Amino acid sequence: MAHDLLVLNAGSSTLKFALFEASEARQTNEGREATHGLPCLLRGEIDLHAPAVQGHDGALAAVLERIDRQLDGAPLAAAAHRVVHGGEHFSAPVLVDARVLADLHRLESLAPLHQPANLAAIEALERLMPGLPQIACFDTAFHRGQPWVAQALALPAAVTARGVRRYGFHGLSFESIVAQFARHDASLVEARVIVLHLGSGSSLCAIDKGRSVATTMGFSALEGIPMGTRPGSLDPGVLLWLADHMALDTRAIEHMLYRESGLLGVSGLSADMRVLEASSDPQAARAIDLWVYRIGREIGSLAAALGGVDALVFTAGIGENSASARARIAAAAAWLGVEIDPAANREPRPRISTSASRVAAWVMPTDEEGVIARQALALVARHPRVTGRGSS
Repeated sequence: MAHDLLVLNAGSSTLKFALFEASEARQTNEGREATHGLPCLLRGEIDLHAPAVQGHDGALAAVLERIDRQLDGAPLAAAAHRVVHGGEHFSAPVLVDARVLADLHRLESLAPLHQPANLAAIEALERLMPGLPQIACFDTAFHRGQPWVAQALALPAAVTARGVRRYGFHGLSFESIVAQFARHDASLVEARVIVLHLGSGSSLCAIDKGRSVATTMGFSALEGIPMGTRPGSLDPGVLLWLADHMALDTRAIEHMLYRESGLLGVSGLSADMRVLEASSDPQAARAIDLWVYRIGREIGSLAAALGGVDALVFTAGIGENSASARARIAAAAAWLGVEIDPAANREPRPRISTSASRVAAWVMPTDEEGVIARQALALVARHPRVTGRGSS
């Protein structure tokens, strides 16, 4: 009988994968990485642009070969995927079929960097392992319980009736952080927390008693703070100006906003925070200054949405690894009562604020794959006939 679950997190340049033991009888094994209560047998990441890898099909073939060795030919129970955009209709994990896949393809224009890659992995796996059940888990789902005012846009009803609203993203990451609250500090479970998911793509989320109240990303993954190659929030008049005065069509504007802006656009050097922090170029410093300033402003906005803040949590690539970025952001939030312990921040320890800090500050690793596994297995438990049809 198949027990193991493959989790895939496909991007435009990399494919992350993880293999989880899904059988309760096997979850007491020692020597396994435990994530969200599930032992993880194997993790990895493949560069889709590597010469030996031919897109998602080639990357998945390499993943399946490794899994086959790990499982000694035993079948998989199912595969589960991160899908960035669930739109209005998908607010919980769903078993992928032709209709679901067609619906998700219609959302590609709302997340052009991510959605096509997510769906390409699903389609590639179907070609390689036809019949294996595949489950989609959505980045937007975590925010669906927000108040109406946090999701609404002040546009004509004829527009909003077609699904134009604020969705929010990085929900799998935020859910991963919420799941860690009790382990670090029981008071966080009932607290008002701002989680900062800071990476190539970045967003902040206001969380009250474990639930999303507001977030910086909206209709698309462009809104909010500046990111690696995305500008964050813009006056819509800028887009009109680009069309009228630079004669850019929608595709050219889209390319600029998703691939040429943000830290890369301001610095003219790199989208990578590590490169910018190591550079002596004044434009690199300006890019970081703008990034920190905009994060500070968004913290203030989310603090207002929460009616106060009890804790900040840093996560994702920059949030987990850049002590300098954390220190500068904490300084921008000092008016809230955030006081960083420099030694704790350098290590970093899970809690990086001083004992006197009115607002606690934490560093917690995100684990989107663990959340996807947990969500997928909950779906499998409700539909036990789903499992066991694929083989490696």
